[in-house]
Amino acid sequence: MLSALDEGRTPERSVFREAVRTLLAVLAERAPGRSVEVRVPPYGAIQCVPGPRHTRGNPPNVVEMSPETWLALALGRIDWAQAVTDGRVQVSGVRADLSAFLPL
Repeated sequence: MLSALDEGRTPERSVFREAVRTLLAVLAERAPGRSVEVRVPPYGAIQCVPGPRHTRGNPPNVVEMSPETWLALALGRIDWAQAVTDGRVQVSGVRADLSAFLPL
């Protein structure tokens, strides 16, 4: 899968989905909590990071990115700050900085 991404190709959908979901689960395990929602459409979303729990409406702390960006961040292929600066990661809220938890 990584070689496909490195070559600019899209990996097989089921493999891509499983990789994204597995790494999201690892993040949820390493940063347990419900104060930040991490979204990687169309494959998954989790809540993580200790702090105040969100229960209704749009969460105040949201991180959203493409599957390609998520894999690159999780595997240490790109830096969190640079991905945010480049607009590859959209963040909102004071707790939406995942740099302490990445790479996985």
